[in-house]
Amino acid sequence: MTILTTARLRLEPINESHYERMRTLNTDPEVMTYLNAGQPETEEDTRAAITRTMGRWAEWGYSWWAMIRLDDGELVGMACLQHLSGVKANPLEIGWRLARTSWGQGYASEAAAAIVAHAFDVVGAPEVVAVAHPDNAASIKVMTRLGMQYAGMERHYDLDSVVYRLPRP
Repeated sequence: MTILTTARLRLEPINESHYERMRTLNTDPEVMTYLNAGQPETEEDTRAAITRTMGRWAEWGYSWWAMIRLDDGELVGMACLQHLSGVKANPLEIGWRLARTSWGQGYASEAAAAIVAHAFDVVGAPEVVAVAHPDNAASIKVMTRLGMQYAGMERHYDLDSVVYRLPRP
């Protein structure tokens, strides 16, 4: 499984060893404001997500990474390369979820740039997409910083979402 390294982060495939920190992240109401219809995830949801993620790593060779800060080993968030809505026929989606203490520090942009490079250079994706709740200005800022272009509104993950696209260069 692929480990990516950036200037400040180690992106390692999510596995059961990340459960406790993921659980903290997934139960923070502020982190979940624009995710999961604004509802914190249950313990069962997080465990199921880890199982699903590990299965996708085995099947696809990519999925969700834990974002580990290099200087102290802290899990600051998660980021992904996955098929939009989990359907293999859909385009590849990049996404992220960060701990509140890590907001505004550029970690999402740093991880996303590494994942985009991996999607194009290793996976061979013709494009990547990202979706967000229309009010999630921070995620939209990351998308535009990556050079993604607004492509419209669509419904994903049971939410009306803005969609941004980035074609392979």
